[in-house]
Amino acid sequence: MNAHEIDYQIHGEEMQFVEIELDPQEGVVAESGSFMMMSDGIKMDTIFGDGSNQNEGVLGKLFSAGKRLLTGESLFMTIFSNIGIGKKKISFAAPYPGKIIPIDLSELDGKFICQKDAFLCAAKGVSVGIEFSKRLGRGLFGGEGFIMEKLEGDGMVFVHAGGNMSKKVLQAGEILKVDTGCVVGFTKKVDYDIEFVGGIRNTVFGGEGLFFATLKGPGIVYVQSLPFSRLAGRVLALAPQTGNKTRGEGSVLGGLGRILDGDNRI
Repeated sequence: MNAHEIDYQIHGEEMQFVEIELDPQEGVVAESGSFMMMSDGIKMDTIFGDGSNQNEGVLGKLFSAGKRLLTGESLFMTIFSNIGIGKKKISFAAPYPGKIIPIDLSELDGKFICQKDAFLCAAKGVSVGIEFSKRLGRGLFGGEGFIMEKLEGDGMVFVHAGGNMSKKVLQAGEILKVDTGCVVGFTKKVDYDIEFVGGIRNTVFGGEGLFFATLKGPGIVYVQSLPFSRLAGRVLALAPQTGNKTRGEGSVLGGLGRILDGDNRI
């Protein structure tokens, strides 16, 4: 094993967090902003890249960190290490309602490809890199651009899916069509591309976008029911307008309806 062996427990239903148990000298690497709480005796270090190859030299570390900029992530990641005596616990929280998915890379041929904002944390030693799309159509219209994150190694990783999560096991040649934003990730043998919806009415009035993501087996695909982009769009659609004026959602009376409901602000 190159990655540290860690034990874990996932708590909660809609707003989950993962509690990881670290033996002495074990560590976990995480994205900035996911930390929730930890025991005394755990040391936090901010480093370039993911810390998976500490013997690669200064230029190697800079290159590893620079690749993260292409995914829109920070140059830095945080490693939490147990420097105390005995087992220690540390927890990381999901960024919005959904499910935390534990993935053992040793069971998936050492590689998992996911959305660039799905990664939450992983055992120290797992490499967090980038996966370039070699297809122009997928890069331009796939919703994730040319770049996705790839997680490589033989340790545990934890990714987050919005809403509810569905795990699909595809047989060789089996095809699954998914909304481009609903793809969380997939194993390395899955062939990922996009497909035009087709039809004038579907294109103009369908309201479901112009493209499907097509995933062809063999392999495993994780799908989410509530992509963050969809959640954010709904929140913005219901947000108040500028000033004190609101859209009066839920009432055909608008401002008059709010007065009748006991809210005198128009």
